[in-house]
Amino acid sequence: MEKGILRILTETPSLANHFVAELRDVTVQSDSMRFRRNLERLGELLAYEISKTLPYTVAGVTTPLAQTQTMLLAEQPVLATVLRAGLPLYQGMLNYFDKAFSTFVGAYRVEEAHSELQINMEYLASTNLHDKILILADPMLATGRSLVKSYQGMLRHGKPKQVHVAAAIASPEGVNFLQQEIPEANVWLGAMDERLNEQFYIVPGLGDAGDLAFGTKV
Repeated sequence: MEKGILRILTETPSLANHFVAELRDVTVQSDSMRFRRNLERLGELLAYEISKTLPYTVAGVTTPLAQTQTMLLAEQPVLATVLRAGLPLYQGMLNYFDKAFSTFVGAYRVEEAHSELQINMEYLASTNLHDKILILADPMLATGRSLVKSYQGMLRHGKPKQVHVAAAIASPEGVNFLQQEIPEANVWLGAMDERLNEQFYIVPGLGDAGDLAFGTKV
């Protein structure tokens, strides 16, 4: 099986650096609307970069003056995200892949499990994934366990022919685990951070993306 690629937007100067910087900045994070919008804009950039690797076909277009040809997507991908934190990043990708079908997963870490991180998955609504191009959007790729468990659950609805994982920020541990469990996945990141801490949060990271986007859980 061919190993997937790894691309990190902030390794080269671009607007992605601005969006990631604002996502991290505690003086900006108090504005939840701005936080969601920055995740959305980063999702748009990631969608654009992924789009360069997808299959295209030649299609005719009629303008008011003449007939011309262009390259259009041969097929639309399926967009998937993990609720709730993934919604703004997913929305950014949906802005660009606006004809895509969608899959939603409810997966979360069990905070009380101290010895080993536990992941619960209680909800899955998926379209048919057989022989499709699947893009999984999750803002924080920390341990990678919730994303891998979500993907394994999706396989009940068919085996994709391509898998792309898009995250705003990732840890080396999460990327390594993902590449071990889903080696064919192409991984697209806003930034790669230093490490995970003892509570399995990314450092320097940005905090809890779901809480910052939608309010603190109780």
